[in-house]
Amino acid sequence: MAEQRPGGMSDAAQAASNGSEGRQLADGRDEDGARAERLRLDTLREYRIMDTPPEAAFDRVTKMVADLYGVPIALVSLVDDCRQWFKSAYGLDATETPREMSFCQYVIAEDRPVVVTDVLGDPRFRDNPLVTGDPYIRFYAGVPLRAYNGAILGSLCLIDRAERAAPDQSELARLEDFAGIVMAEADLRRVVAERDEAQRMLERALDFSGIATWQLDPNTGGMHWHGAVAELFGADYETALVTADEVLGRMPADDRERVIAALEESRNGGNPYSVEHRIQHPERGVRWIASRGDWDVRLDEARLTGVSVDITEQKSRQENANLLMRELHHRMRNLFATVSAIISLTRHAAQGVDDYVERINSRLDALNRAQNVLLGANFMTGSMHALMREVEAAFPRIRWSGPDLLLPENALVAMALTFNELATNAVKHGALTNEGGSVDVRWTQDPEGSEPRLFRLIWTETGASGVTAPDRTSFGTMLMERSVRNNLGGTIDRHWEPGGLVCEIAMPARWREA
Repeated sequence: MAEQRPGGMSDAAQAASNGSEGRQLADGRDEDGARAERLRLDTLREYRIMDTPPEAAFDRVTKMVADLYGVPIALVSLVDDCRQWFKSAYGLDATETPREMSFCQYVIAEDRPVVVTDVLGDPRFRDNPLVTGDPYIRFYAGVPLRAYNGAILGSLCLIDRAERAAPDQSELARLEDFAGIVMAEADLRRVVAERDEAQRMLERALDFSGIATWQLDPNTGGMHWHGAVAELFGADYETALVTADEVLGRMPADDRERVIAALEESRNGGNPYSVEHRIQHPERGVRWIASRGDWDVRLDEARLTGVSVDITEQKSRQENANLLMRELHHRMRNLFATVSAIISLTRHAAQGVDDYVERINSRLDALNRAQNVLLGANFMTGSMHALMREVEAAFPRIRWSGPDLLLPENALVAMALTFNELATNAVKHGALTNEGGSVDVRWTQDPEGSEPRLFRLIWTETGASGVTAPDRTSFGTMLMERSVRNNLGGTIDRHWEPGGLVCEIAMPARWREA
């Protein structure tokens, strides 16, 4: 029997029924076709529908169209790169066939409905195993399953084992409506899958970001959690932090009162909720948490939805910064007091304006050396070696050796002033007055357990000539003795050898090695 072309057949179906004009799917020989096929396959993957279990929503459609059109077989057929797979198959036990055996590939290639009333008379199909063998197809009518972006993923098709007349235009249009229902259901699945995937990604992002999200029902006190809750509140949150009262129970009393007040204020005024508080984390100890939230009103019910982050490190940095500022304030007061004393006492010892300026500058330089050492460390302690490097830079012929010790600020300033007075006197009156003179500074600390355990320093000048002990005690000498005795609790002994001054300092060994 020849292929039938009823007058009621649409132009699309008429063209599709012409066996000599059927085109295979794009196979890559033409760039535009290959690009379109890649888009189609990518779109099919977006739906995440291939190889999924049977679903009633699709099975109802195939049963309905089979009954409505009076055919034994109705299929929702999806075509990938190598097969056609049946999401729903009414009247057929097979779940898939190779793509080259597929009738539906012609629906995709033609981008229109395909109706074949006499399969045996069509050279495209008459040798197809689905025609020569089970299910012995003799009639086929398929309409496109068109995705949201226009790509055709497969077809909704009717199959009969006997030849039959082509559906008229209205019957074909109705079949296309059923195809639209199938794709609406597939799109719903796609949107839900994308939403679920987005939710999973968000939850993973929250886990990695260290942010916990929560929702509070103010009527029941129930808490719902997502994100990095275990990291912020404890690994037992699913069972131990089900209500707001249980969360409050992990806070110190004063923090709990502040959080309750913030909640009440937010609820009464409908304002955003914002508070910082401590939490007793079961595994991590006391942590600081910052929480922010706002009210989500639906009908007559309101929920407080918010986020929480761990701010323990920020709090620690803030406390350290405050401590540092207080320490700097204390140090600045000490420094100004020292400068004021130097200026006042130097005024009485100076022999004129130029001498006064010179002495002040020298002693301020000594203070600056001490401050440079403190600035290079932690403002609280300074290295003996770092101080000696500063001294050596100012007085190049001074050599030194000894263990590196960590001196507190007051001791470092006292030692800096002492070294400055000794070096200045050596330049003016001692070994550093001539090219051949030098100074050797050595210090040690008695071993642990010694009684008394002392720090011992010897300043030795060599290469001086004609050095004699001064007739009177200078202000510099008094400043050194004051620094060593009053500030450091030590002793200082000065005597003059033929090569220059020898100064011995001893004090309790209170400094630890760097």
